[in-house]
Amino acid sequence: ARAIKRYGAAVVVMAFDEKGQAGTCERKIEVCSRAYRLLTEQAGFNPNDIIFDPNVLAIATGMEEHTNYAVDFIKAAGWIKRNFPGTHVSGGVSNLSFSFRGNNYIREAMHAVFLYHAIQQGMDMGIVNPATSVLYTDIPAGVLEKIEDVVLNRRPDAAERLVELSEQLKADFPDAGVQPVKQDAWRRGTIEERLQYALVKGVGDYLEGDIAEALSKYTKAVDIIEGPLMAGMNQVGELFGEGKMFLPQVVKTARTMKKAVAILQPVIESEKQGGVSSAGKVLLATVRGDVHDIGKNIVAVVMACNGYEIIDLGVMVPPETIVQRAIEEKVDMIGLSGLITPSLEEMAHVAVELQKTGLTIPLLIGGATTSRLHTALKIAPVYCAPVVHLRDASQNAGVAARLMNKNSRMEFIKELDEDYRLLREKHNRSVVGMVSLEEARKKKLKLF
Repeated sequence: ARAIKRYGAAVVVMAFDEKGQAGTCERKIEVCSRAYRLLTEQAGFNPNDIIFDPNVLAIATGMEEHTNYAVDFIKAAGWIKRNFPGTHVSGGVSNLSFSFRGNNYIREAMHAVFLYHAIQQGMDMGIVNPATSVLYTDIPAGVLEKIEDVVLNRRPDAAERLVELSEQLKADFPDAGVQPVKQDAWRRGTIEERLQYALVKGVGDYLEGDIAEALSKYTKAVDIIEGPLMAGMNQVGELFGEGKMFLPQVVKTARTMKKAVAILQPVIESEKQGGVSSAGKVLLATVRGDVHDIGKNIVAVVMACNGYEIIDLGVMVPPETIVQRAIEEKVDMIGLSGLITPSLEEMAHVAVELQKTGLTIPLLIGGATTSRLHTALKIAPVYCAPVVHLRDASQNAGVAARLMNKNSRMEFIKELDEDYRLLREKHNRSVVGMVSLEEARKKKLKLF
């Protein structure tokens, strides 16, 4: 801070401390108050050169703990302006509507509503899209009510109502007063189509009957999970990746999948043959810094249905815990999951720690941001054991079976090594060579 002051610059202070990101109004005030005292009393900052960013966080995610995030920011902004005169309040507004990525109108309308209320409390800076086309005064009353219900956390079903609204609105923004029409045509489809639709839409009302019908058609209950249910989950993954499905809908889908598996679980247990040994022991974890577990949970279900014993460590798991539990449980495989980009580096870190310990347990890599190329370039080279990238949960059982089979294991590892070698070579051919700074200066364009 003293160095910044010497250069005459202002500071942007985000509401983070040793405990992590401040989510509630109280925590935002606590962190910003501490920063204000340090900057003004010890570093000699003029309050006018202090810009607080109390963290604009995503709302309407389907998670209860996120519902008050916008209100917490707005209240904290007002408190800061009243108690620290001269300071400024800023924030990255687009974070607020991350759950609705892909629906620009809803996102821009949410931003307009949020800014309207936050500015009244003293927010005087922000990271916003200057080309936004939606103004607060232009939002029709019906739409405004639903968006303000979410932003101001005025009712428990606000997020669900806004999701329904987002599905009604078309690209050219039709009349928001149109009521949703219940579509039951999907009930006339095949059992596979109905189960997939139920997952994609998060409709659990007909699961009992549909699964009973599916059980009369499929030889084993696990075939229903690996067939139509997995097809539905893969479709959800594609839609979310393309920005055509929103986070609260994905959470709803996960709950529907969980309900379907719960219905099938007694049948799966009854189909297990007594005395049959485990196919292997698999440790699963979402890596440190990542709280997403939908994909990991699906993998756990699929692997368990294929006879594997699952040790699920949950989310935000540090490398040392993964290594320790892998040793204690004597697992046959380790599955790492992650949705956000920083998870890629964390997975490589886990591989390094496994290598340091001298373990040779195969590593399975999965998640929305992962890829074969990243695995080949960053993870496989730092670990002596097999590292396998898996595109989706349906691949896990087949890959695990090859790794557990003594006859196919070595052949599979050779195929894997060759695949990664070719990927690295192709990547290296496309990398542009760098020159030194001195050489670059010698080659500068001389216009005069």
